Amino acid sequence: MMATRILYLATADARGHLMRAQLLAHALTAAGARVRVITTSDEGRRFLAGFGIDAPVLSRHYAVQFDAVQNMLRRETDQNVARYVFFPHRMPRDIKHLHGLMRDADVVVNDSFHPALLTMGMLPGWRHKIVHVYGASLRAALEGNFQGRVTGWMATLFSRIIAWQIACARARIEHDFAYPAIETPSRETYRLPTPVAVANPVRTGCASDLVGVGVGVGVGVGVGVDVGGGARATRSTTRDHAPRAAVYLNPHFRDPALAAALQAGLAAADATAHCVGEGYEGRPGWTGRDEHWVDHAARSDVIISAPGMAALSIALVYGKPIILVLTDQPEQAANAARATALGLCHRVVVWRDGDPASFSDQVARSLRSLLDAKQDGSTVDAGSALAKGRLDAWVNVLLSVAEPVETSGTS
Repeated sequence: MMATRILYLATADARGHLMRAQLLAHALTAAGARVRVITTSDEGRRFLAGFGIDAPVLSRHYAVQFDAVQNMLRRETDQNVARYVFFPHRMPRDIKHLHGLMRDADVVVNDSFHPALLTMGMLPGWRHKIVHVYGASLRAALEGNFQGRVTGWMATLFSRIIAWQIACARARIEHDFAYPAIETPSRETYRLPTPVAVANPVRTGCASDLVGVGVGVGVGVGVGVDVGGGARATRSTTRDHAPRAAVYLNPHFRDPALAAALQAGLAAADATAHCVGEGYEGRPGWTGRDEHWVDHAARSDVIISAPGMAALSIALVYGKPIILVLTDQPEQAANAARATALGLCHRVVVWRDGDPASFSDQVARSLRSLLDAKQDGSTVDAGSALAKGRLDAWVNVLLSVAEPVETSGTS
């Protein structure tokens, strides 16, 4: 029997799409599929190479635009997308390239909302192969992109066009950090919990790799999360080490003042930290990339990250409190609001230009507050079992939607 052939396009706007792509590529390959991953930037290709994935770059023209503290630049993004869509040597060229690649694929995954595959996904010759993968909050942010910014009917028209493009494709996989299990709300639409990396049962050096930014004091601590598949293993202990923070900021965070203020807040809370961020590569106390960051997160006392689906999923699955660095990014703002509505153990901190002292104080107070919560926590093994279950669910769904379908027209 011929192996299932999957072409996976992962946009490199941040790193959640890429992390999901490498997780699923490895899991699908282990299940017997043949997976080819492509991405949209040289930095994204280097990120994937760290996980053993060779992902050629489709083109470098499409990207969402952000400033140095991850505030979305809406006008610049609109201009960039318009140039990509309407310049003949950009999206039309990519469509031609994708057409050639699709001949050797049973299914093409669009993670998430690349315009070329959105367009191809509504056309008869290609739509039967395309599966859109997206976070629930990202779809809402995309469809509402022009709300309040242009005339009402134009915003509504844009929203309906995007919804139509998504609906036309072969299938849709919507994910959320707190979806409890596979749901099929409509034909060829699946809802799945966001996939999470499985932490290694034993990783030597996790504690010693942490960068000391303060002197710790023992505090009783535990974490309680029981939303959408979070583990609830009873473990409330007295810590005999300095509080450990696992920090991840995506590449859009580049402002050195924010990094310095974050480190100052950790020091004020007597915490050690393992800080990862491509935008801060070379900065003392930071590393640009760490393919084993989830191992640190699973053994930390608190996670610090922007409220992306991946970070929230790791916090939920491994039962860790999380400090959310909130910026003007619509999708992540919705995620933070959902975390509050679901009762996820978290605090929100906000960076304001010109006031690093306030940010440091927010970080220190949030960390102390979370550590003093004394709630139940999750074991690494329990979290890893949940993570594996999420991955298995994705593999089953993707292999299912990749099964041959009868179609007319050319591919």
